[in-house]
Amino acid sequence: MQMHRNCFPRAQAAVVAFGLAVALAGAGIAQPTHGIAMYGEPALGPDFTHLPYANPDAPTGGRVVTGEVGSFDSLNPHIRAGSVPWQLRLLAYESLLGRSWDEPFTLYGLLAESVEVAPDHSWVEFTLRPEARFSDGSPVTVADVIWSMETLGTVGHPRYLGTWSRVSGIEATGERSVRISFAEPDRELAMIMGLRPILQAAQWEGRDFTQSGLDVIPIASAPYVVSDFEAGRFVTLTRNPDYWGADLPFRRGTNVIDEVRMEFFADGTAMTEAFTAGLLSMMRETSAQAWANNYDFPRVQSGEVVLSEVPHQRPSGMTGFVMNTRQAAFADWRVREAMIRAFPAEFINQTLNGGVDPRITSYFANSVLAMEAGPAAGRVADFLEPFAGDLLPGALEGYEMPVSDGTERNRAGIAAAIELLEQAGYRVENGVMTTPEGAPFTFDILLQTGSAENEAIVNIYTEALARLGIAVEVSRVDAAQFRERRDNFDFDMIYERYGLSLSPGNEQYSYWGCEMVEVTGSRNLMGACHPAIEAMIGRMLNSESQEDYVAAVRALDRVLTSQRYVVPFWHNPVSRIAHDARLRFPETIPIYGDWIGWSPDVWWVE
Repeated sequence: MQMHRNCFPRAQAAVVAFGLAVALAGAGIAQPTHGIAMYGEPALGPDFTHLPYANPDAPTGGRVVTGEVGSFDSLNPHIRAGSVPWQLRLLAYESLLGRSWDEPFTLYGLLAESVEVAPDHSWVEFTLRPEARFSDGSPVTVADVIWSMETLGTVGHPRYLGTWSRVSGIEATGERSVRISFAEPDRELAMIMGLRPILQAAQWEGRDFTQSGLDVIPIASAPYVVSDFEAGRFVTLTRNPDYWGADLPFRRGTNVIDEVRMEFFADGTAMTEAFTAGLLSMMRETSAQAWANNYDFPRVQSGEVVLSEVPHQRPSGMTGFVMNTRQAAFADWRVREAMIRAFPAEFINQTLNGGVDPRITSYFANSVLAMEAGPAAGRVADFLEPFAGDLLPGALEGYEMPVSDGTERNRAGIAAAIELLEQAGYRVENGVMTTPEGAPFTFDILLQTGSAENEAIVNIYTEALARLGIAVEVSRVDAAQFRERRDNFDFDMIYERYGLSLSPGNEQYSYWGCEMVEVTGSRNLMGACHPAIEAMIGRMLNSESQEDYVAAVRALDRVLTSQRYVVPFWHNPVSRIAHDARLRFPETIPIYGDWIGWSPDVWWVE
């Protein structure tokens, strides 16, 4: 079993570099440069030869086949309609700038050869590389950039809409340059605009961008093109031999595998069987117990399959059952706390993971951005104090996830849940928990079919809730129904996973900002709308120092956690990947570990 641990020291270095960058930030960016950092200068100079976690000598060729549970009915990942293979947005499209996963706050030129940011952060200007081309050989133009920005910002997926409202204008400033002006100075907006996918405007002429499905094969500028697909079954991406950017330092040693194929399965069991039989090249295992017990099959014993554990220092994020506060059932925080208390976390973790993986304790746990134990202090306390009257218990005093006795019955947790429900006006009558209005207390948990782990969790959890006299209905639906109900907030409780980064920014508004509460398809599934959340995100975005930035995120972490929106599961401080022995990756691991932009991007076939 391979263990890669050399990424850990760099997380500390990243924070130190962040502090140094803040000291330099006052001078602003006065001239075009090869990359930008949210504060100060990029770690890699203009003469860098490759990303530090890429192998510039990686051979080209080979094939990788990955598995997905679910289906798809669209190839357009930039709109709300349809179900799309999630990798398409990342592997089949490019942006003006590209992210280095070794630097949380830095982007480097990709389609753009240079970027210039106003000293007061009121605009950003990009200059396109003259050699940038779409897969059909046509040049990437300023007109394509403007059309992409405006289209995505007005009729694209909700992930793009909120940010575009903070843009005041976009215009060509030269044959290859375009400037985007902001309604108000914003330190992060330049980076967000740099990461917007650039589409070919001509491909969509005369078409309704919002209604596309499988009839439009993407024409983009990325290293891979969609070469084959069958609705709901597979998508094949082929490396473009004429890819325009193969020799860019940013691309050197990346995207060298000739074919990336995504196979879709009805459920996790079928996908696991396909991997065991050799039909898939790699498998990510989220269950520590399954990792320990189920990966000794013949292909592992023969050495055909390698087991790799890849550590990371990114935030745990939040994974669990999200409670929809739009619904009366979960409007009261005491009811939400009762749901957390009733969850036998330690028993479920032991049953499914052997107790190996730690429970999620907050949204930014496992990182330098996590809230600290005990009462709020220093800048965190200063930031939260104006909202003291609106904060729930635990935000200022300190909040810890309850720890059960490890048994399925979870007696103390059930007793605490009953007490909280009684405080909220609920009563048990003839063995049935009733609401303050006297009606039986029941709610719905929405699950997508195909996850054996989630099924096991919900089965144990509903039995625990039955001890409270709560009859829970579990709605198991296919991927399309799940997305439709999720997008329309048609659920009481739902499984969700929020992946959070080491450089949180404007996307926090789309996760828990007031503006997104009623936006169809938004990720604010819990219906969060709190003045302290809004204020902490604002402070985070406008921080002038490392101290203030970290304090703002830690304060945000406190508010989100104490609002008790989610019944948390656990997180994996390492990624467990079983893969074909011919698939290799560099020894140098970015601080984000196994994350978007790492696999299969920097892997190769030996």
